[in-house]
Amino acid sequence: MTKHEDPLTGEALIKEVCRRIRVARSYWDAHNNAACRGERSRALALYNTLTKEQKDQIPQVLRVWLRYRSEKYFGEHRTPPKSKRKSKY
Repeated sequence: MTKHEDPLTGEALIKEVCRRIRVARSYWDAHNNAACRGERSRALALYNTLTKEQKDQIPQVLRVWLRYRSEKYFGEHRTPPKSKRKSKY
């Protein structure tokens, strides 16, 4: 993936937020929780930069998934993911 030199604004930012939410949902449907968690956090960071008018342009289905349903499973109250290494003891 390439890095953008200029920060996204306007319509491009809205499209990128929608794209990232859709990618996170596809990871969620594929039961790839680690990838979903990372993509959701990127989408949420971009979503939080939007104005109220811009947030209203994002489809409601995507907003609901990002803010409520995914918060249930990936919120701060959840146990963080464990490392893949198993202890010897």
